[in-house]
Amino acid sequence: MVRPDLQDLRQVQVAILAKAPLPGLAKTRLAPALGAGGAARLQRQLTRRAVRTALDAGLGTVTLWCAPDARHRFFRALHRTAGVACLVQSSGDLGERMHTAFRLHCVAGPLLLIGTDCPPLTAQHLRQAAVALLAGDEAVFYPAEDGGYVLVGLREPQPALFREMRWSTASVMSETRARAHEAGIGVRELETLWDLDVPTDLDRLTDAEAAKLGLPPVPGKQGGAA
Repeated sequence: MVRPDLQDLRQVQVAILAKAPLPGLAKTRLAPALGAGGAARLQRQLTRRAVRTALDAGLGTVTLWCAPDARHRFFRALHRTAGVACLVQSSGDLGERMHTAFRLHCVAGPLLLIGTDCPPLTAQHLRQAAVALLAGDEAVFYPAEDGGYVLVGLREPQPALFREMRWSTASVMSETRARAHEAGIGVRELETLWDLDVPTDLDRLTDAEAAKLGLPPVPGKQGGAA
């Protein structure tokens, strides 16, 4: 198997789904620990981190898909400073919004789609997923410990993977595997990662990671060890 070179990797685009950092809209499950304002501030940092990770991967075009729209000043600032195009997420459930991104982008080449909730996701993870797609895999996933996934990459749109899925449940990845098998879609699963979704997930951050995200050190941790 020939390993794709740097020029090949630039065929693979990256789309990021992001909510505006509004209290009561973003990271609401973390509000009991951080407050609504703190959760919104964390969303800013997570989104910045996701954009930086995507750009550092050195792949193709990076786009930010914004909700509820792209008018928030935070999104406009990211467009100015990072150069990413800010598009508006489509209507419908998460599956419809994800499929729309693939439908519009895959005409230009493979696409990796991520959210903003996975601190462990690195540029190297993105490059590994891009290599898998360019080497012939039809779909690539980084599963999440909670039963979902933190990245999906496709060579072409696959609506069967997203239609009428019960999102935010522990069965998302297993149901996706079953759908892919039924549709004859070849899937490669890479490393299982974790999402920052609920207050107990904050305990997994080192003090250094927490500081980068604008969070105070987690009480009771020794030297930032998880």
